[in-house]
Amino acid sequence: MQKILRKMLPAPLLTALLLSWPGAGRAQSISMAPALDKALNEQVIMLPVGSGFSSYTLETTIFRPPGDGPFPLLLMNHGKTPDIDPHQQPRARYLAIAREFVARGYAVIIPMRKGFAQSTGTYIGAGCNIAANGVAQADDLQSALDYAVKQAWIDPARIIVAGQSHGGLATMAFGIRHYPGVRGLIDFAGGLRVTSNNCEWQPALVNAFAQYARKTAVPSLWFYGANDSYFGPELASRMAAAYTQAGGRARLIAYGPFKSDSHAMSGSESGVAIWWPETEIFLHALGMPTARIVKLAGAAIPPPSHFASLSAIDALPYVKDTGREGYKTFLAKGAPRAFAISSSGAWGYSTADNGEDTAALALARCQQYSKRPCGLYAVDDQVVWVKE
Repeated sequence: MQKILRKMLPAPLLTALLLSWPGAGRAQSISMAPALDKALNEQVIMLPVGSGFSSYTLETTIFRPPGDGPFPLLLMNHGKTPDIDPHQQPRARYLAIAREFVARGYAVIIPMRKGFAQSTGTYIGAGCNIAANGVAQADDLQSALDYAVKQAWIDPARIIVAGQSHGGLATMAFGIRHYPGVRGLIDFAGGLRVTSNNCEWQPALVNAFAQYARKTAVPSLWFYGANDSYFGPELASRMAAAYTQAGGRARLIAYGPFKSDSHAMSGSESGVAIWWPETEIFLHALGMPTARIVKLAGAAIPPPSHFASLSAIDALPYVKDTGREGYKTFLAKGAPRAFAISSSGAWGYSTADNGEDTAALALARCQQYSKRPCGLYAVDDQVVWVKE
């Protein structure tokens, strides 16, 4: 059968099918999209950009409060997973952030930039010229906003632009465009690490932020944690100093350690307690709404069950040796992460760090292999499984 498939299918599709073949033992490798969040009115559109040979489309997620608006807007921008084809990244959702803003009456739009996920085209870097890279990425932010401000349900005079990691760099680069209606920028561990071609990437990153500051008028709020594996405290301080000394308006929130890696803080429900209080102050100063006006159900994450210690691999019920090996791999990953199991013996996990709903992805990957229901066994650093 595999020989027949090799003749019929291109290599990428063949690989995906073989990994999902019964008995392959690789449930964690399947990229299965989670269900849309009805409470947040989630939808996904393919946003056309450009025309002719230069045209492409951006896979874009939209969350909306109930009603017709017009709503203030948060444009949220995703990071870049290292060492993989950007097209292999899942669609970013940043559900923890989306919930907080939708609850306060905001629409949230998250475009996957050119070459990422299901967006067409090819990701184009700029080598060690990190400043140029950010400016190029900002093109897609502008395309998303150009679409948004034409919608009757968007208030074009009340816009916040935010981003995480590579999306944070793109956000700060976008500040130089003086886009009408944009009142502030939020940077969650923004930056870009370029380790190829002997690039002195840290000075290049500091220089990029200084360049942006010289042409940016709107204020910004920055979050960098003490155990960020990409941009540590010393580098974050240098970036902030360069930005403010060049005339930029920035407030750096240098918070302490967050789980195993603060770089992923913004994608975690637990991170809300860190970023929202400061963001509320920031938004209030900008004349943006901060009061909850929409009642939403909380994230469907069970509390710790104390069924077993997180590292007790032998305590994992139902699964066979392949599942235990998968759980070992899961334990070696950083948060956010989730592991799901079923009484059928199926299992799956997700360790996404770009704002995806890790719990939903883990359950979906497990369910693909099971006719019986899957449940969460562990989320981040806690076992949540309750013995049936």
